[in-house]
Amino acid sequence: MSITDNRKATHDYFIEERFEAGIVLEGWEVKSIRAGRVQLGESYVIVRDGELQLLNMHVSPLATASTHIHPNATRTRKLLLHKNEINKLIGKVEIRGYTLVPLNLHFRNSKIKLEFGLGKGKKLHDKRDSARDKDWQREKERIMKHDTRRRDS
Repeated sequence: MSITDNRKATHDYFIEERFEAGIVLEGWEVKSIRAGRVQLGESYVIVRDGELQLLNMHVSPLATASTHIHPNATRTRKLLLHKNEINKLIGKVEIRGYTLVPLNLHFRNSKIKLEFGLGKGKKLHDKRDSARDKDWQREKERIMKHDTRRRDS
């Protein structure tokens, strides 16, 4: 079950490979995420000291958060992956032009998981081509739907 999506990611990047990772979270963050108070829009994944880190994911604290906790909404969160997967990603990220982009935050077996992709940035003309292809697919489906109605009559 999806919690939130980063819709801008597929617009700005060609996603070549997808991965799923656990996230190290604090208790108040889990409660806020379950309440849907999370945004992935400006977030990104980096490799630091052989670990994957999620930066700029905004988790808004609930008003009922404990009084002894001082929540930091955009703190750096560690991602949990097997070491061989991390090493494979480090090798690919060091290739020029690749980046790790968060795509989706979802539940899997009552745990919160992050789906992120290995992406290559799109140029402006690539974005135009993608938009044109999407418009053509939409138009084609509309025509096909209209044709089937005509035959049924």
